[in-house]
Amino acid sequence: MAQKKVEASVVRMNSLVLVEALPLDLNPVLVYLNGLKLSGRYTQTQALNIASRIMAGCDCMSLNWAKIEWQHVDALRSVLIEMYHPAMSNKILCAVRGVLKRAWMLNLLSAEDYHKAVSVGGVRGETVPAGRELTMGEISALMDACVRDRTSAGVRDAAIIGLLYSGGVRRAEVIGLRFQDFTPENGKLIIRGKGSKERTLYLNNGGLDVLIDWLNVRGSELGSLFNPINKAGEIVNRELSNQAVYNILVKRGKEAGVSHFSPHDFRRTFVSNLLEAGADLTTVSKMCGHASVVTTARYDRRGEDAKQKASQLLHLPYVRRSK
Repeated sequence: MAQKKVEASVVRMNSLVLVEALPLDLNPVLVYLNGLKLSGRYTQTQALNIASRIMAGCDCMSLNWAKIEWQHVDALRSVLIEMYHPAMSNKILCAVRGVLKRAWMLNLLSAEDYHKAVSVGGVRGETVPAGRELTMGEISALMDACVRDRTSAGVRDAAIIGLLYSGGVRRAEVIGLRFQDFTPENGKLIIRGKGSKERTLYLNNGGLDVLIDWLNVRGSELGSLFNPINKAGEIVNRELSNQAVYNILVKRGKEAGVSHFSPHDFRRTFVSNLLEAGADLTTVSKMCGHASVVTTARYDRRGEDAKQKASQLLHLPYVRRSK
């Protein structure tokens, strides 16, 4: 059903494809993407390509955004509802609105058409956050795997894992940290999050110790806090990539015998464990850099624990058959 809608949309809207490419400074897609952090450009390009294929059967660079009207966005929304969960649908619609705003600012789209197009509402609904929480046993196993590695990489990887868990930081925030962002005397760490918003984090206990151990190996040279290490075991003073952090976690996960997990699962575990330990929702939300406590609340597992306990109150009189 969804595929038929996509095909129908392409037939109706094939006039939306550009005849010739726009100059770079007049391309609303490029203007929009250039305003994003490097880590966000790839995902938003994917989102825009999905929208463009649905609306006109082309990629986002070939779509004539100056011809987009509210009915195109409304039709896109209808298809997205059938093809994707609400979070993904809204992400795509958000990217589309971002490009339409740039088209309007570049005088490619009238104010009336722009405001009508962006007035199309988002998709309602809520999904369970993807991923999982790590147990304390799994986190201990990961740290042990790093400690067994007596090289500089072992110390660095322990510090990265320690920060992901004890600080609840995002992967992109980890690689964006600078040496001067950390104050060892009080464990203060300046995090630059989404939208270039800064927040302060305080590390204590093991989280502080493991980061200080890494600094003792790394040295006090200014630059990225976490660095690549070459085959000769030398620390290279440049920033780690997103993929490098992911590869580190995969490697240590295999060494520790821990089932698959994502970098974001540490953040999910951080939120859940803090709330379970009694920290208030507002404080945890600020520590995570969430724009709304509603986002933080989605990672609160206490409600799920209550559901499990409640389900045990009912008894079904059933006896399993013997084999």
